[in-house]
Amino acid sequence: MDTSVKRNKKASILSDDPLWYKDAIIYQVHIKSFFDANNDGIGDFPGLLAKLDYIAELGVDAIWLLPFYPSPRRDDGYDIADYRNVHPDYGTISDVKRFITEAHARGIRVITELVINHTSDQHPWFQRARHAKPGSNHRNYYVWSDTDKKYEETRIIFIDTEPSNWTHDPVAGQYYWHRFYSHQPDLNFDNPAVLKEVLSVMRFWLDMGIDGLRLDAVPYLVEREGTNNENLPETHDILKKIRGTCCSRKRTSGRKT
Repeated sequence: MDTSVKRNKKASILSDDPLWYKDAIIYQVHIKSFFDANNDGIGDFPGLLAKLDYIAELGVDAIWLLPFYPSPRRDDGYDIADYRNVHPDYGTISDVKRFITEAHARGIRVITELVINHTSDQHPWFQRARHAKPGSNHRNYYVWSDTDKKYEETRIIFIDTEPSNWTHDPVAGQYYWHRFYSHQPDLNFDNPAVLKEVLSVMRFWLDMGIDGLRLDAVPYLVEREGTNNENLPETHDILKKIRGTCCSRKRTSGRKT
């Protein structure tokens, strides 16, 4: 059978089942270490595309891409500096679009990893926040305090490297909150503008054709004094809003999450 016929046949059987991921065979890929198409020693989207038939032959239902966004890569890409682009070592937005199209043509869905709890300290939002007036909307994209004594009942996750969940920023003159590394300031989901920004980022990738988003570190989205700041009811409320928005977007575009 002609290869193009095989691809079209597989693509035609992608179901509209919103729970397709429940029993899907998912193949996880770290772009930088998968296949290098231009011989620079770093994997890239053209390399992944070159091996797409191989992955299809494994019988997988979806490919799960680990973070590929612009990043200082101090935490292997989980420190995102730009949510709407591709790290230049891995390719371009056009490469991603082509990969999505070719994966779908083979009956394979595409899931991306998205870190919404925190950003890199190099992200423009944080650079803007640290220079913004205290209490302003832009400053409040992140969680700030005049003291490092708030939320003392919260555990430190990386106790081998981080003495505190707070780090003082000399430019802002305040402490900022981070559940992970000090170069990964946490976003402030008590600021409605932050959720609006995050939903816009999700729409950007869903509109490009991405079939699902794996959200990293979501138990830590909200902070409340007197709690351990993990899996709070307010965090679940935010996730419900995210789910509702993403599902609505997918229905409008004719596909499902």
